[in-house]
Amino acid sequence: MKLFKIRGGVHPHDNKHLAAEQAIEDLPMPALLHIPLQQHIGAPAKPAVRRGQRVAKGDLLALSQGAISAPVHAPTSGRVMGVGSYPAHHASGLSVRTVTLMPDGEDRWSDEIQGVPDPFALSPEEISARVAAAGVVGMGGATFPSAVKLNLRTRYRLHTLVINGAECEPYLTCDDRLMREHADAVVDGIRIMAHALGVERIVIGIENNKPEAQAAMAVAASVDPRIRIARLPTRYPMGSEKHLVQALTGRETPARGLTADIGVVVHNGATAFAVHEALRLGRPLVSRVVTVSGAAISRPRNLRVPLGARVQDLLDYCGGFTEEPTELISGGPMMGQPLPSTRVPMVKGSNGVLALTAAEVARHEPMPCIRCATCVQACPCGLVPLDMAAHTRAGDLEGAVSLGLMDCIGCGSCAYVCPAHIPLVQFFNYAKGEMAARGRTKQKLTETKRLAEQRTARMEALKQAKREAMAKRKREAAAQKATPASTPASTKASGAELPATEQPAAAAEA
Repeated sequence: MKLFKIRGGVHPHDNKHLAAEQAIEDLPMPALLHIPLQQHIGAPAKPAVRRGQRVAKGDLLALSQGAISAPVHAPTSGRVMGVGSYPAHHASGLSVRTVTLMPDGEDRWSDEIQGVPDPFALSPEEISARVAAAGVVGMGGATFPSAVKLNLRTRYRLHTLVINGAECEPYLTCDDRLMREHADAVVDGIRIMAHALGVERIVIGIENNKPEAQAAMAVAASVDPRIRIARLPTRYPMGSEKHLVQALTGRETPARGLTADIGVVVHNGATAFAVHEALRLGRPLVSRVVTVSGAAISRPRNLRVPLGARVQDLLDYCGGFTEEPTELISGGPMMGQPLPSTRVPMVKGSNGVLALTAAEVARHEPMPCIRCATCVQACPCGLVPLDMAAHTRAGDLEGAVSLGLMDCIGCGSCAYVCPAHIPLVQFFNYAKGEMAARGRTKQKLTETKRLAEQRTARMEALKQAKREAMAKRKREAAAQKATPASTPASTKASGAELPATEQPAAAAEA
């Protein structure tokens, strides 16, 4: 199919050969699983189990809270050891609420797990409800609840479903292997999502460095004439949602808008596989495929990992390190985050664990900007990173925002090509975080002012009510005092109003 050009981008060494030919293997069940309740964008899940409770595989561990949330399920059968705090799969290393589960070795599915013989007989609402109940989120790393995106049909006029199989990050091969080994299941999940969205066109974008995946998906997709395979050029960041849509449709997503604004919804191939399992088999999302790679890894692998397994469990299965890594990363080297330790658990958005050597990282001391504009040429969003960085360093964050800071996708292309080795992405991430913090502070002040004004209005209303009540009582008291004083005059004016026993006396006086 015809492809359209996108601006910028880079061609880093992909190093996918380390794990690309390694078939997916099941990680042996660890002795303990630490399952965080926050594995998605939105509100954390609420615990639904207690210490000592026995659960089967797929049983509900935590309930979703609110519209943007996702439930959490047991990755295997066993006993709940407790609900407490444990280090998160995040660069901060801060602790989050976590369910600790001791597997019993049976790996027994819950008796309540039941699939649907024909998902296409379900209504779109029923499909999205089942996807939500299964805890499926975006598996490409964004972890946005998938059911929310499936419900976009109610707000937008959708016509195309795009499946992001680009996997443009170096080293990562988990989606490649999934499309190779489970193409039929991935395509089935894609068709179910297309049915829920009500679209008439499906495009699966796969980069040209994955010819086996392209071939396997083309064969599986032949069952549906709506599906087309787009063979994408190997270029980073082709996997960026907005740039992928632009390459496939030629249309640009509005700034800070959604691809749904132009009628397109994007899902990941691994998400489609999870939807297939949720609908056909009734299985919630309790495991995922993860690439363990890097020159410091003894045996790079693609592993199917139960959620809650520690990073150390994966490293041990892959033979540990050949040498002490310079950097340990969750995800890819371009947009991934450093891991604080190997104790942290794997979560729904964990698609890679990389152990990189000093030669792979190639750190350099930053130098002053020479204004060569190489970063400008590389930026896929058409921004001017060197000027945004200058404003950020000067503390003028509003100036950086005016230059398009909030449109930056954090892909790292600018930093990759910078000859001065300036950590541009770190500058922009700091600026975004600081602006978000300022926004929260401003919102808090606005909310505090609003509550104070409401309280003042309530107190004034109470005072006014008291004043009116007091005035009413004064009027009533005055009326009561005036009534006895007027009674004698009225009786003198009319003898008929005197009691019967007093009438003769009154007549005698007359």
